[in-house]
Amino acid sequence: MTKKTESPRPEARLPKGLQDISSAEIRATEAMLGTIRSVFERYGFEPLDTPAIEYTDALGKFLPDQDRPNEGVFSFQDDDEQWLSLRYDLTAPLARYVAENFQSLPKPFRRYQAGPVWRNEKPGPGRFRQFMQFDADTVGAPSVAADAELCMLAADTLEALGIPRGDYVVKVNNRKVLDGVLESIGLGGEENAAKRLTVLRAIDKFDRLGRDGVELLLGKGRKDESGDFTKGAGLSPDDVGRVVNSTCPLPGDNETIITQLLLLSGTAVGEEGISELRTISNLVQAAGYGDRVRIDPTVVRGLEYYTGPVFEAELTAPITDERGLEIRLGSVVSGGRYDGLVERFTGEKVPATGISVGVSRLLFGLQLLGKFKGDAVRGPVVVLVFDKDRLADYQKMVQALRDAGIRAELYLGSSGMKAQMKYADRRGAPCVVIQGGDEKERGEVQIKDLVLGAGLTAIEDREEYLKKQAEAQFAVPEADLVEAVKKVLARHGG
Repeated sequence: MTKKTESPRPEARLPKGLQDISSAEIRATEAMLGTIRSVFERYGFEPLDTPAIEYTDALGKFLPDQDRPNEGVFSFQDDDEQWLSLRYDLTAPLARYVAENFQSLPKPFRRYQAGPVWRNEKPGPGRFRQFMQFDADTVGAPSVAADAELCMLAADTLEALGIPRGDYVVKVNNRKVLDGVLESIGLGGEENAAKRLTVLRAIDKFDRLGRDGVELLLGKGRKDESGDFTKGAGLSPDDVGRVVNSTCPLPGDNETIITQLLLLSGTAVGEEGISELRTISNLVQAAGYGDRVRIDPTVVRGLEYYTGPVFEAELTAPITDERGLEIRLGSVVSGGRYDGLVERFTGEKVPATGISVGVSRLLFGLQLLGKFKGDAVRGPVVVLVFDKDRLADYQKMVQALRDAGIRAELYLGSSGMKAQMKYADRRGAPCVVIQGGDEKERGEVQIKDLVLGAGLTAIEDREEYLKKQAEAQFAVPEADLVEAVKKVLARHGG
């Protein structure tokens, strides 16, 4: 008789680029989302939710990582052989929604949405394959005043999250400026779309690789520290110089930078983009945001669907990881104008612009800076089980606390009193409720204040110690349980 072959046990492992989220992290994220939502609401945006899964052709192929097998998205085939994908951002689903509901929507249509998105790309510090975004978009507004407003929205959002002025910058450019340069070197037209995207991807790495690295990616290619070679755009040295000169950092205030860009521009579309940048600069200056919203030619954004102004916000304060090594998060807020995205569905151009807060990355950065932890939440009051035959009595106590709006739980394990106390400590319980046989006969319960008790060892004065000890554990009639627990919670700000 042969033995049945046992199936191998699966290894408990987390896929690369994904993360488990603890209760503290969830609470911090919810607090952060609440802050962002309040700013977006103040600007008049309305909430909308769209599904996590869309038809792949509806999402479109706009991601910069087209050298990856799935072109940057996670996809699967449905029963009817239709390809579906997890959304890689919240903008492409919005374009589909607007196209489907165009006639019934107010114009302009202003919406915000928060939700997870997925990208099949290489993970890095603060860069995950699944992450949370919080978007605000205005659809149906052709004026760049809508783009200027979003830049101001980004600044207000970061400040509401506790980032002071001087510790962030909102950078603005216009894709038309680069389009003009590319047109002047013979890269206009649909037939050069792939090459233009390679150029965009190269320039988008300026902050990370510097001028030399970008020049290599615009030319023959670049080998990184690991030895991997990335094929370049194949531009001539003269064309590389022209592209880099129009997209490298420029010194001076916004007006000075705009003047320098005009000297580099030689096409109508480029000058149109520069004129739009001047309008944005004037608008943010008039509103008092000129010191925080800066014209920066290095901003191009890697997504192909942008058609005009593009913007991103970065934290400028130094950020170090748990090992003390300085890291660069990149943009924590980004966006731009995408006048052609809805047109893919309708055949008619619909102006649109939007901004996206990278919630996961921004929270990661803020926590490293010690600027945003969310409100600390104490654990529940724990009713301990002294006598397992009296579970009904203990459950009645828990329910009385819950009915009074107090967070409470009954210990449901099988350990003794010492282990139960350790459990309550690990849960962050402010106090525990104890009732043994003697307390039951007297109609009492014992309340043990764990917060006060934890500080007893630091008290050196005997009288003070005895006083605090009496406050840390005391008996009350069972009928006064709720009021006694409320006093303990009030003592610690609960």
